[in-house]
Amino acid sequence: MKSKNEEHKLKLTVAGILFFLAASVVLMGIITGEIFYPEELTYTTPKSMISDLGSTVPPNSIITQPSATIFNISMMIAGILILVGNYFLFKFYHEKIAGILIGLLGLGVLGVGIFPGNMTPMHPIFSLMAFISGGLAAIYSYRLIKSTFKYIAIIFGIICLFFLFTSTMFIPVLGGGGVERWVAYPVVLWLLGFGGYIIGLGSKENTQ
Repeated sequence: MKSKNEEHKLKLTVAGILFFLAASVVLMGIITGEIFYPEELTYTTPKSMISDLGSTVPPNSIITQPSATIFNISMMIAGILILVGNYFLFKFYHEKIAGILIGLLGLGVLGVGIFPGNMTPMHPIFSLMAFISGGLAAIYSYRLIKSTFKYIAIIFGIICLFFLFTSTMFIPVLGGGGVERWVAYPVVLWLLGFGGYIIGLGSKENTQ
């Protein structure tokens, strides 16, 4: 019985660590890519999409190094971490809907890295997959979270989906890049917090 309990704790801990690392890699990958983006090309938060770090959209796509490599590899690593973390989470909860949503999030993030902005329609498809599934996963994680963090998770998910489906309304105020960040960052922050929550849950002595 004790060994089974330890096995459960290990699954949760590994899942939480991988989710936490995935969110961290996304944030630091974006920040680092922005640092190395050429000043003369004027990468700005309101006007530039996050994925412009990997490549701008056609027809006149711009790819700059090392920003493109940093961003694309960061997304690929993060996507793999989410997918592996989802495997361990599913082994504990056996929650199919959560598994599908988080799995699609991981696949979407991975696809964003594999297919930069100049590769259409693959990049838009994977980006949309990551945004929609990420927002829904944040909301659905309410069923897995037994602390007040579940309400924050719901709020983050709603913010993501709200700005995604009303983007044209806010572009004049926030810019295209600003709106996209209000879609993407709530999911990243949820994943960071969710990973921390899962790590803490796995460390409890009476985890079952």
